Amino acid sequence: MTDDSAAEIPSASDLDHTSRRIIEHLQRDGRASYAAIARDVGLSEAAVRARVQRLLDSEIMQIVAVTDPLQVGFARQAMVAIRVQGDTTTVADALTAMREVAYVVTTAGSVDILAEVICEDDDQLLDVLSRRIRAIPGVSSTETFVYLKLNKQHYDWGTR
Repeated sequence: MTDDSAAEIPSASDLDHTSRRIIEHLQRDGRASYAAIARDVGLSEAAVRARVQRLLDSEIMQIVAVTDPLQVGFARQAMVAIRVQGDTTTVADALTAMREVAYVVTTAGSVDILAEVICEDDDQLLDVLSRRIRAIPGVSSTETFVYLKLNKQHYDWGTR
């Protein structure tokens, strides 16, 4: 076994089987020890630590604590479908900069952008929608889907 800590920062297209297995371990348990992962993937603990750092540095993955918004004081979540007139990138960038917006994707179809908004209450959601999102130059219309219940949310889909 070699310590591959001197290797270059990987891109998603050149992840090898071992790096994919490391990612899958961390998707199941973000607190898994490097020693336990090393035993399973056949590398030294130092080599696993180096690979994880390269995956983090290259932004292929993040290790974060995922919370239940309701249990930490955010009682209102919604998906906002946004139609844009003109450049979608400008609108997407403005949404990305908003602290209440957790997720932004540019789409193809009847809407141009989907943005997930997480707020403390309905008043905050109304403010974000009315005064901030709809005020972005280029936003032509919005449709808001308020979450009633989160039925499934997971992050362990693997690597392919």
